[in-house]
Amino acid sequence: MSSPTIASPALHFLEDRWDDRVASGLDEPELLRYRSNLLGSDLRITNFAGGNTSSKVTETDPLTGAPVEVLWVKGSGGDLGSIKRAGFATLYLDKLLALERSYKGVDLEDDMVAMYPLCTFRNNPTAASIDTPLHGFLPFPHVDHLHPDWGIALAASGNGKKKMDEFNREFGHKLVWVPWQRPGFELGLMMRRAVEQNPDCDGIVLGGHGLFTWGQTQRECYLNTITLIDQIGQFIARHGEQNGPERFGGELVQSRADRAKLAIAIAPYLRGRVSAQNRWIASFSDSADVLQFVNSRYAKDLAFLGTSCPDHFIRTKIRPLFVPWAANEDLGALKKHIEEGLAEYRQLYRDYYHQFATPDSPALRDTSPTVVLIQGLGMFSFGKNKTEARIVGEFYTNAIHVMEGASLLAEGEVKDVLPQCGEGMDPATFKTFANYVALPPLEAFKIEYWAMEEAKIRRQPPEKELSRRIALVVGGGSGIGREVALKMAQRGAHVVVADRDEAGAQKVADELAAIASKEFVRATSVDIRNRETIGAALEATVAAFGGVDILINTAALFPSSPDGVINQAMWGTTLEINVTANYLLAEEAGKVFKEQDLDGAVVLTSSANAVVPKRGSEAYDVSKAAISHLVRELAVGMAPKVRVNGVSPATVVKGSTMFPRDRVRASLTKYGIAFDESMDDEQLRGLLANFYAQRTLTHQPIEPGDCAEAIVFLASPKTRCTTGHLIPVDGGLPEAFLR
Repeated sequence: MSSPTIASPALHFLEDRWDDRVASGLDEPELLRYRSNLLGSDLRITNFAGGNTSSKVTETDPLTGAPVEVLWVKGSGGDLGSIKRAGFATLYLDKLLALERSYKGVDLEDDMVAMYPLCTFRNNPTAASIDTPLHGFLPFPHVDHLHPDWGIALAASGNGKKKMDEFNREFGHKLVWVPWQRPGFELGLMMRRAVEQNPDCDGIVLGGHGLFTWGQTQRECYLNTITLIDQIGQFIARHGEQNGPERFGGELVQSRADRAKLAIAIAPYLRGRVSAQNRWIASFSDSADVLQFVNSRYAKDLAFLGTSCPDHFIRTKIRPLFVPWAANEDLGALKKHIEEGLAEYRQLYRDYYHQFATPDSPALRDTSPTVVLIQGLGMFSFGKNKTEARIVGEFYTNAIHVMEGASLLAEGEVKDVLPQCGEGMDPATFKTFANYVALPPLEAFKIEYWAMEEAKIRRQPPEKELSRRIALVVGGGSGIGREVALKMAQRGAHVVVADRDEAGAQKVADELAAIASKEFVRATSVDIRNRETIGAALEATVAAFGGVDILINTAALFPSSPDGVINQAMWGTTLEINVTANYLLAEEAGKVFKEQDLDGAVVLTSSANAVVPKRGSEAYDVSKAAISHLVRELAVGMAPKVRVNGVSPATVVKGSTMFPRDRVRASLTKYGIAFDESMDDEQLRGLLANFYAQRTLTHQPIEPGDCAEAIVFLASPKTRCTTGHLIPVDGGLPEAFLR
């Protein structure tokens, strides 16, 4: 569980973050937004996109001009920590409550969701969530529904109702218990009845789910919520002190001392196997909480039992994959355990789906786990992007906290019907281990494959062309490489910018973060002549995202000297950087590609000079000719999973580090092109680029973006059947036409 943070005499763990100076200038909807943001700013209070808040606000009806009560409630899919005013749905409260007359029972409660838009106030386009009636039917001005770990731990305990009564006596509360019921219209009515039967209650514990609290003012609601959560935390902490330091039955295996290195070593293999149906991005955690759980005696049984709170298993699936790994076993044994575990997991998941699916259920989704727990190592979590992968991991860490809290509340075996079991439910389907109660598989299925959740998924924007792909762009700190990185990020890829100039790489990464997400980009240094630094750049990529799908190299050297003579050392350096380094990059990346066993792409940068002989650039031209053939050789050697292609640009002057000011001035002088010394570097480069453009059929100067467009095209799924080829980007040079 989280460490205590003492911030107030009344609070032992949480902080009262309310600022009257801020709140005093806000109207009621803005106060709701403010309250929500405060609650969502602390993961101990609620998880990402979890829970919801509401306020009943008197507004002026735009049709009648009369005052009317409007329910402001968090919209579907919103996140409390970041929600804005526009993120709240608004409904005429009287119309929402009137829907009870149309309600035909729990079996048809989903039909009510289609009625919510008919209750919308002021044509608000924000969709009302499935939790809307839970707020509407409670007779309080301001309501919070949250999923704090401590609260769910109480709600998911085999003796939860008994412990709730004990908590009430100890802290002077009057919480009431409502057994498990899927969120929706029926649960809203159940909660209203609970309050009517207990008019002096000050909160509701939803069995296996979470908490409801309320207040007469925004401030009172916020304070009631954080106080209750903090006190439940104190209650569980006291039980923890009584039970001693041992958790989850004690440690079964020890954490590996070199687990960070081992995680990088196994990540591509694991990502590849988990991505058998859909490609995923990975996140890894070896936090103390995670290790305490995965290394414990109870971990395997608790993991198999599954999660309880709906917000958890929507993202973590009904359960994670638990992979045993004994202290005396190596990575080869771990791979075998992963293969066997995945085969069993997928079969169990298919059985789970077919057991409960109805003709109108959404189609079977990817049968791979989104969370993989490995003894001695930690937790891998997967998502369609890095943010989602991290959040999935955070949710399972929440689930670990819940299981820990429930186990601390244990007082022997619970022999009565578990309090989570509601009227009409089969008590035998509610399973418990170490006092923790998971949702029955049928109830889990009703959430995971709920038509309402399917509709929420379909409202998400479509994925971009390179979503779920990881690109390592070598030479990405400037010129063509920078443009490639920008286009990759714009099209959804996760990008690692690698360059000899680490500061330049970081600057480009910052640019990418501004157009994509900070979580989707990384920067690293690399010396492409050095196999160790290449390996380090690949490890940094794997550590960040779980693997590599695309390798791009635009880095190269054009040798020059004041007297125009290229000596033997310069010749060797040119071939080392322009040829050998590309081979080293492909060979090292090939190890990751092989572990993943997923389709991959490599794009190298040749030149029109590879086929056009000239005087004075022999070293560069020969090196590029070698690259052109290396593309073909690598395409053969890395088939069938990895495609290898290249581009052959004509001279790219703009933004190129191969054209420092002195070289540009020398070239302009050589060709008799007038220039002014007051011109900046890019102006001088523009003069030279325009001169070169006149040599082409199109008379267009070749810019970094032109080359980047071709590179990204070759790296994308659009060219899935193209390998071993080069695309000229030269403006049309007849002497460079490929033969």
